[in-house]
Amino acid sequence: MANLSQIELQNLRHLIGMHDTQYQKLTNYANTCVDPQIKQFFTQSAQESLNTKQKLMSFLTD
Repeated sequence: MANLSQIELQNLRHLIGMHDTQYQKLTNYANTCVDPQIKQFFTQSAQESLNTKQKLMSFLTD
């Protein structure tokens, strides 16, 4: 793990949690959509949130 301060770790944890929540909500929205275009929008947005979460988590393992 990189040399992160306690505040940086707290901020990182907060951002990871935020993106995880966003991913779950957008996935839920996509699963309840009937309109294919809106479903695709939510699915893509959920994937972007997941990608960002994974990038942020990589800072914890470096």
